Amino acid sequence: MPTDRCLADFIGVWALERRITHGDGTTAVFSGRAVFEPDENGLLYQETGSLLVGQGAPLTATQRYRWGADLQVFFEDGRPFHRVPPGGGATAHWCDPDQYDGFYDFADWPAFTVTWTVKGPRKDYCSVSRYARSGSR
Repeated sequence: MPTDRCLADFIGVWALERRITHGDGTTAVFSGRAVFEPDENGLLYQETGSLLVGQGAPLTATQRYRWGADLQVFFEDGRPFHRVPPGGGATAHWCDPDQYDGFYDFADWPAFTVTWTVKGPRKDYCSVSRYARSGSR
């Protein structure tokens, strides 16, 4: 039986690879790292890396979220995003007018995958992010 994840399981540095495939077939690839650092409310998540869109020049990309003790994920400004299922599985977020359907796969822990399928009038893509433990906790 899989083990449920808790906030402490994520602390540290992770190698992060992401592939984004848009509905029109164009792709983007992100390569970098994600760092989960404890703070007063749980964890601060920050990813940094290089984003390659099609055949263009690589761009520097960053993203920040806050994770609460119950695995609730918030945008940097405090708005709720989604909750990570402790055992892995489905999650969702409605960002009017687009629907975000996510799936956390912890089967290969301490590596894990997060897939987001986004559909709506403004967005149409699938993003697959692969995390692998890197460095010390």
